[in-house]
Amino acid sequence: MASVVALSSDPVLAAKVLKLSPRQLGEIDVNAAMAAAPTMPAIDRYTGVLFDALDAATLDEPARRWLGERVLIQTALLGPVGALDPIPSYRLAAGASVPGLGPLKRVWAAAVGDAFGALPGLVVDLRSEAYAALGPVPEGVASAYVRVVAEGPDGSVRALNHFNKKSKGLLVRRLAQRRPAIGSIAELVAWAETEGITMRPADRAGEVELVALA
Repeated sequence: MASVVALSSDPVLAAKVLKLSPRQLGEIDVNAAMAAAPTMPAIDRYTGVLFDALDAATLDEPARRWLGERVLIQTALLGPVGALDPIPSYRLAAGASVPGLGPLKRVWAAAVGDAFGALPGLVVDLRSEAYAALGPVPEGVASAYVRVVAEGPDGSVRALNHFNKKSKGLLVRRLAQRRPAIGSIAELVAWAETEGITMRPADRAGEVELVALA
């Protein structure tokens, strides 16, 4: 946070590092003020396709409590944060290289490993490849990296982008509502089947394919 706040003192450099368009230059002021800015739970702070599909504000208290206990959100600014952890508004992407810090994966790798290693049950890794690169799930920790695919009439599959995020949000919402105990990929796939969700082990070890959810 201190490095990003310091970066804000040089608007030209900040715009370059943060890859801001002329219409987005106000984000520099947002970053400059983040240390004293109001906060809200991370799960409510973030926007976009995945978080719109999750629609955390409409979940009941047990579901939100489960999110707080079981869900981490990988961030570029704060590392892995709990779903209910209070965070300010800010602008920083996974691929940024902040002056004085260098590539963010050097900053966050150890913290990410520790955080994921402390989670109970199977770690269901829904991060994009850019954010997963900030820190891998430690070896020895049961995990499943989820890839969302579309399935053709002939059984062929292809990776998705936009609907990838929507499907991940819907999956997290269903998990929060049902709160199953899942300790392995086999148990994850079996639970998905009971929910009418098509999920299967992928060709690469430790990965699963999730057929896009509507």
